[in-house]
Amino acid sequence: MHTLSDQLLLSSYEKATKLKLNDDFIALMEQEIKRRAMSTQKALRKE
Repeated sequence: MHTLSDQLLLSSYEKATKLKLNDDFIALMEQEIKRRAMSTQKALRKE
């Protein structure tokens, strides 16, 4: 996850939640978003 840009991580998270992908995969992305001290709201504001 460290090689993903912030924007790519957030857009991937948004798509994964919309597609209802595996809960463990989504949780992994949520942990990384929190580790980077980011908000999922950033992705929503860009669109």
